[in-house]
Amino acid sequence: MSADPFLQQRLPPLVVFLFFFSLISFSKSDELQPLLKLKLALQDSNTNVFSSWTQGNSVCNFTGIVCNSNGLVKEINLPKQNLRGILPFDSICMLGSLEKLSLGSNFLYGTITRDLENCTSLQDLDMGHNSFSGEVPDLSSLWRLNFLSLNDSGFSGSFPWRSLENLTSLTFLSLGDNFFQTSPFPVEVLKLENLYWLYLSNCSLVGRIPEGLGNLTRLINLELSCNQLSGEIPADIGKLKNLWQLELYSNFLTGELPAGFGNLSSLENFDASRNKLQGNISEVRYLAKLASLQLFENQFAGEVPEELGELRNLVKLSLYTNKFTGPLPEKLGSWADFDYIDVSENFFSGPIPPDMCRNGKMDKLLLLQNRFTGGIPENYANCSSLTRIRVTNNSLSGVIPAGIWGLPNLALLDLSVNHFEGPVASNIVKAKSLAQLFLSNNSFSGELPVTMSEASSLVSIQLSSNQFSGQIPATIGGLKNLNSLHLDGNMFSGVIPDSLGSCVSLTDINLSDNSLSGNIPAGLGHLPTLNFLDLSNNNLSGEIPNSLSSLSLSLLDLSNNQLIGQIPEALSIQPFSDSFDGNPGLCSPNFKHFQPCSSGSRTTKHLRTLIFCFIAGALVLLVLLACFLCVKLRHNNLDGSLKPNSWDMKPYRVLSFTENEIINAITSENLIGKGGSGNVYKVILANGKELAVKHIWISDSGDQKNCQSSSAMLTKRNFRSAEYEAEVATLSSVRHVNVVKLYCSITSEDSHLLVYEYLPNGSLWDCLHTCKKMEVGWKVRYEIALGAARGLEYLHHGCGRSVIHRDVKSSNILLDGNWKPRIADFGLAKMVQAGGGDWTHVVAGTVGYIAPEYAYTDKVNEKSDVYSFGVVLMELVTGKRPIEPEVGESGDIVSWICSKMHSKESLLDLVDSTISEALKEDAIKVLRIAIHCTAKLPSLRPSMMVVVQMLEEAEPCGPTDIVVDKECQDGSNERVKNTGSIRALETQIDRPC
Repeated sequence: MSADPFLQQRLPPLVVFLFFFSLISFSKSDELQPLLKLKLALQDSNTNVFSSWTQGNSVCNFTGIVCNSNGLVKEINLPKQNLRGILPFDSICMLGSLEKLSLGSNFLYGTITRDLENCTSLQDLDMGHNSFSGEVPDLSSLWRLNFLSLNDSGFSGSFPWRSLENLTSLTFLSLGDNFFQTSPFPVEVLKLENLYWLYLSNCSLVGRIPEGLGNLTRLINLELSCNQLSGEIPADIGKLKNLWQLELYSNFLTGELPAGFGNLSSLENFDASRNKLQGNISEVRYLAKLASLQLFENQFAGEVPEELGELRNLVKLSLYTNKFTGPLPEKLGSWADFDYIDVSENFFSGPIPPDMCRNGKMDKLLLLQNRFTGGIPENYANCSSLTRIRVTNNSLSGVIPAGIWGLPNLALLDLSVNHFEGPVASNIVKAKSLAQLFLSNNSFSGELPVTMSEASSLVSIQLSSNQFSGQIPATIGGLKNLNSLHLDGNMFSGVIPDSLGSCVSLTDINLSDNSLSGNIPAGLGHLPTLNFLDLSNNNLSGEIPNSLSSLSLSLLDLSNNQLIGQIPEALSIQPFSDSFDGNPGLCSPNFKHFQPCSSGSRTTKHLRTLIFCFIAGALVLLVLLACFLCVKLRHNNLDGSLKPNSWDMKPYRVLSFTENEIINAITSENLIGKGGSGNVYKVILANGKELAVKHIWISDSGDQKNCQSSSAMLTKRNFRSAEYEAEVATLSSVRHVNVVKLYCSITSEDSHLLVYEYLPNGSLWDCLHTCKKMEVGWKVRYEIALGAARGLEYLHHGCGRSVIHRDVKSSNILLDGNWKPRIADFGLAKMVQAGGGDWTHVVAGTVGYIAPEYAYTDKVNEKSDVYSFGVVLMELVTGKRPIEPEVGESGDIVSWICSKMHSKESLLDLVDSTISEALKEDAIKVLRIAIHCTAKLPSLRPSMMVVVQMLEEAEPCGPTDIVVDKECQDGSNERVKNTGSIRALETQIDRPC
């Protein structure tokens, strides 16, 4: 039978069709395995996106997968999906039709292997905001790319800039916020003429910005901030007429704004802050679409062009810390929904522009440290959107418009150091958001309104050096959040309200230089966090309440009053030797410049108390006799109790003093602190050198407590001996600039002396949580964090056997006269034995700093120190204590921060309010490191070596020659950004919970 002619004609095409169909089917099935391998590699991710990724499902139905018309994988779209793991690029790049790989804003780590070079069909590659490491491989083979985003992903080493020459189709390039090696501005970028987006901020660029940048005429966004670029802004930048955003902040740029800069007719956001630019800003007058102008911390001078007041889109203006003169344009901010102005620290004069809040949208008015005159315009009293008003240190005058006091959203009102007058208006009761009220150094007068006590958000009241009179409102105790009250230098009279003892958050009280009378309220002694109390130069009478003895005060001044009776023994220490002068009715057995106390110098009330105690003592005489043997050796007085001949000195460094010089100085006058195991003394040698001496009691005779059982005494004795031995064993062999120096030990049968360097600025705890807080700005805090980290790194990795501190906390980080930190107090430290593993089994540490593994094991290692150090970093950033009610239900700073990490705004709210706005983003970088350190699982915490590296990379942008931040640097540093560090902080935080 002959073949059908139809089949003869149609069979070859049919065979061809079946052949290609089988190839496509084979390719489809072949793409399943690479995707399943990707799923396996990311199996630890906290996501449900892979639930559809099963063998029984078509790959085109996988969540995040887009296929082309042939059913082959074209796109992998899984950004912001909490993906965690190492990407298998060898499998991913087997997808031959893959054009888009979008995995940005996840938690991916590991290196990007050279297998990426096989993804030759890629047009869109987004892996930004992750946690990769190592170098970026050569990208030359990815010549089809038009979108490349690798910013803020942990890359280091040298970037393959030359490979960009092949990527001529690129329109979007974002490589910033990585740890690349230092390199000049990549000239290869200048050849990418299709670019509309270029983000190279914070990627270690140095040298000049080359001419030729103006050839990238399609650019709408150009960001080169936080590098080390120098020289002048290129003259041809004026050619970028499509440019919408230009960010050059935190570099070392010099010169003036180039001629023709005003040709950037599309520019809306311009930030060249923190450079060394100078000259005038007349070119800015032509930027008709300008919405945000940030030029703070430069050397600009001259007047602000009047035309700036005609810019109808301008809503953000920061010019602080320059040399501008003359008035601000009268119409400034009167057209648009003006947001904020910060022109602090200049030489501006004239009136405050009247209409910046015409549309009722203004958030911040910051005019600190200028020469403004006149009053605050009346219509600002209707600006209910205002959250901050700071006009301190000007020549402003007049009465404050009544409505200002009651603005509902106002959190900070700072009018200090001006010539304002008049009263505080009663409508302050409406200021439900007001936290800080600063009115010092003006001519305010009248009585404080009782309604002030209903402004329940008040945290700090500073009214020093005014003419206020009348009584302090008796209802002030209603301010439960108040932590600072300064009413000194006024004319207040009457008594100190008893209700002040109800302000349980108070840390410092200054009521000095008034006409207050009556007794000191005993309730002040029950304030749990009070650290600063100054009641000097008043007419206070009566006895000093014994309740004050329970306070941990760093400053006490009750001088120049009419107080009587005995100074409480607990307050009769050397640091308070001048605190009671000018009270002739006081007596003290400890202070030689006061009369000794006699029976007649006590009040009848206290005499009755003594008689009662005597009778009660007689009733328990038998008990006292039973305890006689255990207390007869107790040291009732340290003076003269140390016998030189019974001591043995062991030096650990070259000494410039003798044993007797130290022993003779251990007297009550030199006592500066008390601890559970002994006392601390400040010793000044004949040559002027200052030392700190810790006196550790070993025998029970040193115990200033009642009799204990023999087993309890033995346990305490063994603990103190172990504490002493640990301290000596550690510090005698350690040599590091960030670890406290131990000069020698001096031992006897019942006690030991440890002689250290003296550190005048006390502990980090004191500086963060006491009256010294305002002295420590962010740049100082950063240096403290880095120095302390280096000290711990040395202990863990650099001194032979690893040393586990086991009690890392802010009170064990001491500060020298230049605020350089020293790790101290090694009483719980343990040296890891060679070959003995890295665990120690004794539970140790301080509540709030203890790592969570204590809950399920008594085995801890260096990672427990890392956790504790992470808590210290959180203290540095937030200014909060590790445990305190203010941080929410848990009272735990780690849990509190975890609960707040939802957005950039909530992150910025975590930063200590005393840190200047311009440095808060830098503080958040350190907060991110703290979060890594406090991961629940020890294995997920970095080593201290890695912590040091991360901190070094988190150095604040721009010059770091300012040692202490100025309080007046409160300029907003808000920027309009779609990529870069802000977005990184929003998305790239590992949660500790």
